Amino acid sequence: MDNRGTILERALILISERGYDAVGVQEICDAAGITKPTLYHYFGSKRGLLEAILEQSFSALRNRLTIAADYRGDLPLTLQTIAETYFSFAGEFPIFYRLQLALWFAPQESEGFKVVNMQNRFQHEMIEKVFLNAVPQHGNMRGRHQAYSLTFLGMLNTYIGLGLNGLATLDVELARQAVRQFQYGIYS
Repeated sequence: MDNRGTILERALILISERGYDAVGVQEICDAAGITKPTLYHYFGSKRGLLEAILEQSFSALRNRLTIAADYRGDLPLTLQTIAETYFSFAGEFPIFYRLQLALWFAPQESEGFKVVNMQNRFQHEMIEKVFLNAVPQHGNMRGRHQAYSLTFLGMLNTYIGLGLNGLATLDVELARQAVRQFQYGIYS
């Protein structure tokens, strides 16, 4: 692995374990076996490093989500596909997913939140679009797309958090249960 890849890998692990603000540049350099000038050469700053970490992993999620969120007239199937996509991605990249969840819920004025916010908006917009596209078949959704997107993704992230903490298995059956719960409520 080259220096850039080593820095990204070590920084991801450190930041996901202890938080963005708790990890210093020198600690990242020590873990990667490089000097500060090398880190700054590749990323410009600690923020630039975080942006590179997020871009590297979110690009894979964006590609998968773009395919999964392609609404073709079957809302339950689309939601199921989205849920499976998230669960699969979190299972493949648990360290990254834990980091992005931590940054998502960081204080709004923190650097970490500001950096991850653009990626979060993309996710919400993709899911909002599914609900907007479903309005012709499900008129009762008109005007509720934002709330539905937020609650659906929030529920998926809660299940993912359970999975990352060993309290659930992120599989197709859990995705099916999650979508059913979302569609019909707790009495389903």
